[in-house]
Amino acid sequence: MIDRSHEKLDYSKPIEIAEGIYWIGYADDNIGLHCNPYLIVDGDEAVLIDGGSRNDFPTVMMKILQTGISPHCIERLIYQHYDPDLCGSVPHFESMIKNDNLKILSHTENNIFINYYSSTRPKECIEYTDMSYTFRSGRKLEFIRTPYSHSPGSFITYDSKTKTLFSSDIFGSYNNIWELYLEMYDHCLKCPVEEKCPVNDKPCPLKGVINFHQRIMTSKKALDYALNKIQDLDINLIAPQHGSLIEGGAEIDMVINVLKEIEYIGIGWYLKEN
Repeated sequence: MIDRSHEKLDYSKPIEIAEGIYWIGYADDNIGLHCNPYLIVDGDEAVLIDGGSRNDFPTVMMKILQTGISPHCIERLIYQHYDPDLCGSVPHFESMIKNDNLKILSHTENNIFINYYSSTRPKECIEYTDMSYTFRSGRKLEFIRTPYSHSPGSFITYDSKTKTLFSSDIFGSYNNIWELYLEMYDHCLKCPVEEKCPVNDKPCPLKGVINFHQRIMTSKKALDYALNKIQDLDINLIAPQHGSLIEGGAEIDMVINVLKEIEYIGIGWYLKEN
């Protein structure tokens, strides 16, 4: 396990989580669902992933500027599904970014709804981009379909240069006590998931992960399909839209296994509870 207990991160600034990749979200102890926009900067070219809600726009834009990149260098706005918590700020970015090449990149199933946020910039479907986006330097982002986890057009994005996976809602969490990195310990590998950690009496971080997937994902079949796709990738870091970053092979494997062991998800969980 990677011990980050000694680190003090300044959440008021962008945080570089991998080479050229910045977390540009916000931290608020009063909410149970944290949203994580990400900016990839490659030379004088940038891509924004899941840009955030309308209310978050000032914070996100301030952090973009703090990275030192001009907003006008953003070439693509990538939206991995269409919920307002990541698409609400689309019109603000469209009006701020003075770049004739700017396009919105998502899936057709999502673009139908993204049109209600945006009416000015062209929208591309990942199916017509060879399921990838290549920076001028040759750095490549790969898109992988994860339908119904949680929407029909859902997908995830893999940066082959840093082996970072932007996992959208997968690996998200409901946790009132939030840190940028998922805080896990060696004993977590053998410990059952409970409300409170039996070792340090802190809330179990995996409990929030399980609760999120039971309620947000449509079914176990859809989630397992996505997790099998993810297991085929060589991943150093998982960057979800909600919750915390997951770093290191042991942590990633453990969280995948925990999610695969959930018996009731989505409609299955609802019918069980009701």
